[in-house]
Amino acid sequence: MWTLRLRTYDPVTVRQSVKGLFAVIRSRGPAWNDSLPLDDQVEWTAHAAFMNGLLEEGFIALGGPLEGTPDVLLVVRATDAAEIAERLAADPWTQNGLLIVKQICPWWLRLGSLA
Repeated sequence: MWTLRLRTYDPVTVRQSVKGLFAVIRSRGPAWNDSLPLDDQVEWTAHAAFMNGLLEEGFIALGGPLEGTPDVLLVVRATDAAEIAERLAADPWTQNGLLIVKQICPWWLRLGSLA
């Protein structure tokens, strides 16, 4: 004999736990030194370690500078824009004014795969 167990779901909890993809544009902040290359900026090692940690845990899927601009594109897995802002606020380069978050937008992958 089969026993059917019905589960109840709180839609708010389910929505908050579902990770979606977001495109995040970060740009050089007021502390950026244009006379130095990327990896000579203040606290480069701490910033690189922080970003590598976000990549390793799966928060960041892809990322890199947009050539010819002061911007960086990140593809992020998150529940919402607030989570992204909170996580990136802990970046040493955010804290010291080298990078700012310019834009956060939900992103739907239509071609290709992140697998």
